Amino acid sequence: MVPDAAFDTAAVKGIVANLDPHSVFLDAAEYDQMRAATTGSYTGVGIEVSAQDGRVVVVTPIEGSPAAHAGVHAGDVVLAVNDQLVTADKLDETIGRMRGVTGTQVRLAVGRKGEPEPLLFSLERGEVHVHSVRAEPLPGSFGYVRITQFNDSTPDDLVQALSTLMHPAPKSAFRPLRGLVLDLRGNPGGVLESAVSIADAFLDSGVIVRANGRTPESRFEMSATPGDALDGQPLVVLVDGGSASGSEIVAGALRDHGRATLLGERTFGKGSVQTVIPLRDGQALKLTTSLYFTPSGTSIHERGIEPDDSIPARPGWV
Repeated sequence: MVPDAAFDTAAVKGIVANLDPHSVFLDAAEYDQMRAATTGSYTGVGIEVSAQDGRVVVVTPIEGSPAAHAGVHAGDVVLAVNDQLVTADKLDETIGRMRGVTGTQVRLAVGRKGEPEPLLFSLERGEVHVHSVRAEPLPGSFGYVRITQFNDSTPDDLVQALSTLMHPAPKSAFRPLRGLVLDLRGNPGGVLESAVSIADAFLDSGVIVRANGRTPESRFEMSATPGDALDGQPLVVLVDGGSASGSEIVAGALRDHGRATLLGERTFGKGSVQTVIPLRDGQALKLTTSLYFTPSGTSIHERGIEPDDSIPARPGWV
């Protein structure tokens, strides 16, 4: 028999989902995962997993995490957590079992290609920091920065990434960048203020985003502060159909102010702002409260942003 609470939860989820495509009721586990994604840190073993072909597969161990130190590899298949078998259809439950209090132990059994028997890991949970920014130097004193999502730590991560590009080795001389490629492909968005900070990093002045809603709190405007991290050097932003929400705020602001050239494909077209309302028992409502507009006054909701130069995605283009 299905408990009454499960029926209630399903009913509430259905009602909220019917409001618009981006409003959602979050149960305690979902809200916890959302907060971890927002803050950029959580307590656990530090592996990113996904459901693939009916299996729970390690996408990557996060650098510096307990799993990375223990030798868990990308491509490993998680078979059991604390001696309980895992299945792909209960991925959230598996993730929840790997998280916990700092200093507590968790046992993983994983399958690895070429290993006849499962590998067993006893890991101590710790604070895991998810870095949303990756940087690489390009020939000719140019740089490449990829941002996978916008969380609370993304602005600081960007500062660190640019510092690494400008100071490629300890005690090395300062090397100003002649230009930068900012890769926002596949970035679904995240924390609004974080996205605004990223746009602000490359703008000296001007409106970054405006929002309009029914209540005074849902109507606001955010503007740039003085200072351009590149001192006006060329900036190219890569976008595609997976660039949404915060990515579109950044791309739209930089393009509208003539600060960047957009390359790639038309963006997703999510021009709405969600407000999270905590509830009892660790649950929450995520409700759409505003529509945002680029500095030129354009709404990209369900339209997306057309790049300045269209470059179709192709396999292996990362």
